[in-house]
Formats: sequence, C-alpha cells, structure tokens
Amino acid sequence: MPPLRAHWSVIEVGGHPCELHTPPDPLPGRAVIYLHGVRERWLQDMPALTALVEQHRLPVIAPRTGRSWWLDRIVPSFDRDITPERYVTETIRGEVARRFGVAPPGIALVGTSMGGQGALRIAYRQPVVFPVAAAIAPAIDFHQAMRQAGDRDDGESYDTLWQLFGDVERARQDTAILHVHPLNWPRHQCFASDPDDLHWHDGAARLHSKLVALGIPHRALLEPRGGGHSVDYYDKVAGDVIHFVLDALDQESRRLA
Repeated sequence: MPPLRAHWSVIEVGGHPCELHTPPDPLPGRAVIYLHGVRERWLQDMPALTALVEQHRLPVIAPRTGRSWWLDRIVPSFDRDITPERYVTETIRGEVARRFGVAPPGIALVGTSMGGQGALRIAYRQPVVFPVAAAIAPAIDFHQAMRQAGDRDDGESYDTLWQLFGDVERARQDTAILHVHPLNWPRHQCFASDPDDLHWHDGAARLHSKLVALGIPHRALLEPRGGGHSVDYYDKVAGDVIHFVLDALDQESRRLA
C-alpha cells in the first residue's frame, strides 16, 4: 500500500483490514464506504479521488476483501463465515455508525471496476439502506469476462467467479442488471464508463438503457473521456462522481423521515 497520508490509517474490522479516512472536521451526517476493484488498489493510490475525499472532509472506510466481487456468497479466500456483501451491509455499516455516528441514508457506496459493480449491485438489493451509489468503470458483465478469461492477460482475476458459480449463465443471473427492481431502486445512482473501456463499457451502456426503459432516475456518464479502464480515467471522472455523491447525500439529509 502507499505511504499513509495525514488522517489516513489501516484498521481491522471483523478480522479484515480496512483503509480509513478520519478527517479532523468531518462533514456531519455523511460517510462513504469505498469498494475496491479486482486489482485491489488502495483508495490512496488514486490521486483525484483521494484529494476530493480530503477536500470535502468525507469520512471513508474502505474494506479489503480480495477478488470477492462483493457477492452475497461465501468466498473462502475472504471469509468462511460471512459473505462479502453482508460484511459491507452489516459489519462495515456498523463500524461506520460506531466510528462516525453516521447511519442510513447518510452512507454512500462508491466503487471502481469490480467495486463499482459491487456498489451498484448492493444498492439495487438494499436501496433503503443504501439510497446513494456511485460507480466508476463498473465491471458489470462479469459473466462475459468469465467467457473471455482464457484470452485475457488478467484471466486469473476471474477464478473466483468460476469457483463460485461454475457456469456463465448462473453468474449472469447474479449481475447488477438482473437485480434492478422496477419499483424499488436507490434514489440516487451514478455510473461512469469510457467507450474506450473495451471489456466493460457495453455493460454500463446496457444498464443505462434498462434504467431509461424503466423510468428510473440515474446519471450515466458515458461520453468519451480517454483512459479506458485505468486510474487515469478514474481521475478524469472523479470530480463529477464525488460531487454527485455530495449532492445526493445532501438531498437525503433533508428528506422527511
């Protein structure tokens, strides 16, 4: 991991390491759970996202789950007793409440790549708990990547999916798009994908089309920015995504119970 910056630390929650940003003057009533990608980069490895988190005094906890795809299935390489999804929705959410005093709807899910699809998928499954979700370069169609794994340089990244599902169609049934409910969805969702992201952009475009067809409000940033599936692209859209999250959390703070 990179050298720790001021107000950043690594803690253990439920037996697993988590990256933590604790600003000295935190934005009240708001917090972010950040879900990492398949390459397991630390949040501090992404300059623009880190700078925005610090600038806006956002409390952040970023759990480390390996190549778990943030699924609601036991992933032995992560934990034999709790699924990655439940770890986020129960253990990490509880830690956010204990450490920062923030509870839903003041918690946003934000993720990149594998974590981007995880943020969307978890929010689609639990929109009341997580009404704010944002994804950068989300790896939505992981079942397609399973088909192509043998032809890709990062094919080993999909071993977990093969171990968990054993079948491409079974995996497809558990992707974020299949968890969109026409009558129950997160009130604020944003995702960004570069057309140069050859492996993952089609999934983001199809999610956008489905949400439009269902009349579900969302923000899709699908115009060319350059960078494809890379930290360079993450940096280019970080400002738009974090400002969306801040606006959404502000709106949630003013909602009547």
